[in-house]
Amino acid sequence: MDNMHDILPTPGPIGVFDSGYGGLTILQELRDRLPGYDYLYLGDNARAPYGNRSFELVYRFTLESVKALFDRGCHLVILACNTASAKALRTIQQNDLPEIDPTRRVLGIIRPTVESLASLTRSGHVGILGTKGTIASRSYEMEAAKLQSGLTVVGHPCPMWVPLVENGEGASDGADYFVKKDIDQLMAADREIDTVILGCTHYPLLINKISRYLPEGVEPVRQGAIVAESLADYLRRHPEMERRLSRGGTATYLTTEQSEKFTDMASLFLGEPVTASHIDL
Repeated sequence: MDNMHDILPTPGPIGVFDSGYGGLTILQELRDRLPGYDYLYLGDNARAPYGNRSFELVYRFTLESVKALFDRGCHLVILACNTASAKALRTIQQNDLPEIDPTRRVLGIIRPTVESLASLTRSGHVGILGTKGTIASRSYEMEAAKLQSGLTVVGHPCPMWVPLVENGEGASDGADYFVKKDIDQLMAADREIDTVILGCTHYPLLINKISRYLPEGVEPVRQGAIVAESLADYLRRHPEMERRLSRGGTATYLTTEQSEKFTDMASLFLGEPVTASHIDL
């Protein structure tokens, strides 16, 4: 009977994890591209932001959240968080999954983003705007080097952008100051940049200001659509995982923060009302 269970596990939702709310922009694109599946979103909002935390803490917090999603039936978890993808993904894949359950998968959002760049940039010069943690990790540069892409990648940290979004100041004049300043500094570092990755899932909420201050001909790249297409491709190539996913077209939301606070904020990100449940990790 155990063998039967190994062969045919109970299908479960696709787990989507972020330290905060930004991963909701990835979830939205996943649901648009792959609407038939069930999704379980977990925001570790009580301990966000992760951007300035140490590698060790980000790894520990991310692993706790991944395990919580596994415990709730997820066979596949997407780290919809650049900081977690940069600081925790590789260790979880290499060290923890073989111990926990070698048939489960945890995927990040940095590799698919870098893989798509060759088709997006004309000059081969790419800018990354991200949190301090993501930029300091140099994950985008290392991934580009691994893929032997020939890309020149320049990162710039934007420590004020997430607080602006999460405090509802994304449309304010104050936001203009910080968005323009950081974009100017990125472009000053490499005038040949023609493609800029929004390397934090909050940043699509600042897209109007970002587009305003990027020089003409420089394109901002949101990760959501790239990650959604990459997941669709992954499931095509891994039918054994695709069969483990439940199909009800639902989305369920969990948060380590007060559920009311999450509900208000998530509605801002998604443009529709959602209801969340609180969990302790």
